Formats: sequence, structure tokens, C-alpha cells
Amino acid sequence: MLASELERCGARTLKPVSGGVAFEGDLAACYRANLESRVATRVLLQLARARYRREQDVYEAAYRVRWQDWFAPSRSIRVDVTAIRSPLKSLDFITLKIKDAVCDRFRTEHGRRPDVDTRSPEVRIAAFLDEREVTLYLDSSGDPLYKRGYRSDAGEAPLKENLAAGILALAAWNPEEPLLDPMCGSGTMVMEAALIALGIAPGSRRHFGFEKFSCHEARLWQRLLEAARDAEERTRTPCIHASDISGRELAMAHKNIAGAGLEHAIKLNKANVLDVVPPAAQGVLVANPPYGVRLGEGVDLAQFYPKLGDALKQRFAGWRCYIFSADPQLPRLIHLRATRRTPLYNGPLECRLYEYRIVAGPLRK
Repeated sequence: MLASELERCGARTLKPVSGGVAFEGDLAACYRANLESRVATRVLLQLARARYRREQDVYEAAYRVRWQDWFAPSRSIRVDVTAIRSPLKSLDFITLKIKDAVCDRFRTEHGRRPDVDTRSPEVRIAAFLDEREVTLYLDSSGDPLYKRGYRSDAGEAPLKENLAAGILALAAWNPEEPLLDPMCGSGTMVMEAALIALGIAPGSRRHFGFEKFSCHEARLWQRLLEAARDAEERTRTPCIHASDISGRELAMAHKNIAGAGLEHAIKLNKANVLDVVPPAAQGVLVANPPYGVRLGEGVDLAQFYPKLGDALKQRFAGWRCYIFSADPQLPRLIHLRATRRTPLYNGPLECRLYEYRIVAGPLRK
């Protein structure tokens, strides 16, 4: 899905890799990937790759990069390091060595060094170590791309916005179809659907790390941003419905939806998922069943899942239903036959997206 998005943004030589997609492209492709991708988390510019055996090798690889060509010493920085199977013992020490290398290079070239700001840096530097090589990147995104800039309340354990967009893509939902999220929480899923339906680029209301780069072309960026905003269809009224049993969650969803200016695109109601009536004869239902208080104090999931299966079976014939969950009990207890199971991660948590195509007649295991 990400590769397809990037191709539409002008990316070339795309290659899916572990955890992402490598690609080539010009500055416009970088800008558009940040602006338009709904499922990416970050867009990283690879500046160097080198073999290493010890910490000093990593320092020297970082020192050789001409950081001064990319940003001014007046910019604050942060360094983030991740590793898989690296023989080096301390990532914190590697982070310090890379930071020292960047600062030492600036001191050599300019006589001054950038400040370090771990909370709100202007420039983010990323490094990845495998068992033999270190790769150094500049982060063109800044804040992660799932921070769309419209959310005011996150609610309990929310889905990341790019994960919600990915689930909608896996469900093959299109804006001509009715969509229902009967356990909407703070509204992430339906807000992402509304952005898709209205043609609103997910990055059109926020700032990016590349705006701090020395090579930043403000006119090019403004032209791409204006083109994205001109393509919006804000007056469209898609058939997107959301409900939740919790008044607190609904209040947060309403606040988020209103803050994003999407009230006309989403119909919000208070309802128990077991009592929800489908808004159309056919459509797509997407749900992320919650735990604990939102199901009611003392409610046993072993009782809830069969009831959920019954509700879907009795009222949602003709619908494609997608349940996203990390609970291994769900497929056994819901008593419906999944037509597809897609492994996904919600942060570090391994989950599954279960597809149920509800038809009239028997669908029990």
C-alpha cells in the first residue's frame, strides 16, 4: 500500500524493505510523500551507509557526512538510534557518539555547534544499525506523519491515524460506500475516512522537518500545498456513521471531529454496538473492540464476542465487516468464519484484522 502511495507521489525505483519502502525521487517527491501519504510514519533521507565494528567506526561515519550542507548550526538537533542484531552493547552510547560527531563536524566547519533538544528539535537525525552496517538519515517529516494536526483529544489507547488509514485501505473501502464504526472511541477511524472522502491531504494542516533544511524550496512547497488544498471536496457529504456506548468517548470524538471541521461528513450517535441498526443495505463496518469500562464494568468478553457475532449475523447481511483486535479469543468466540486475517501491529502489539463477509443464512463455524 505504501509503495503504491509513493509511486503516485512521483517516487522512483521503489523497493519494499523490512519496515518500509526505499525509493528515489526529487525534492517534490519528498514533499508530496510527506503531504499525501496516509500510511507512512516518516520519510527519511539516507545520507550515508558504512561498515562498522566498534563505536568509533560509527562516530567516523557520522563525522564524514557534510551536515553543514543540510542545516545551519543554529538549528537544534535530536539523534534517534535503532538496531537489529548489532554487536554493540549500548544504543545510548551510540546515540551520544553520533551526536558528538555531528557537533564536532559543525565546530570544525563553522566554529560553533548546534544545540541538542530532545523534546522539540528543529532537525531530527536517525541512525539504523544492523550486524555490519550503520545507515544515517535526516528525518524530513519532523513529527511522525500520523500526527495530522487536527486531533485535540486522543482518548484511551487510540489507533494511530496511519494505522486507521491502512485498515480502511485493507478493507478496500471507497467513499461511495456507507461506512460504520460502531465502537468509534475518539473517532480516529471515521475521521480518516472523512479525510479520504473529501480528498483532504493528511499533511495539509501541519508543518514538516524539511522546512528547516537549507535546501528547502519554499515556493515549490507552497505550490504543492495549494494544489492539494484546491483538490479538496469539502462540501461533499459521504455516508460515514460512528457510534459508541461511552458518553465520554463520544464527547472526545465530537470535539475532535468539530476541531477538524468534519461535522458535516460524519454522523455521530450514542449506541450499544449490539443494538446498532445498519444505515444502509450494504456497506463496510470497521470496529476495534475495546476492553474494560467501555464494555461496561464486569462484562465478560467471553459473553460479548458471541453476542457481537449474533448482532452482525442478524442485522448486517450484505456488509463487509472488519474487526481489528489483539485478543486471541476473538476468532474463537465470535462464532463467525473469517474470510481473511491480516497481521498488523498497533505499536509493539501484534494484532489481526479479521474480515467477515456477512451473508444471509448459516455462517457459523
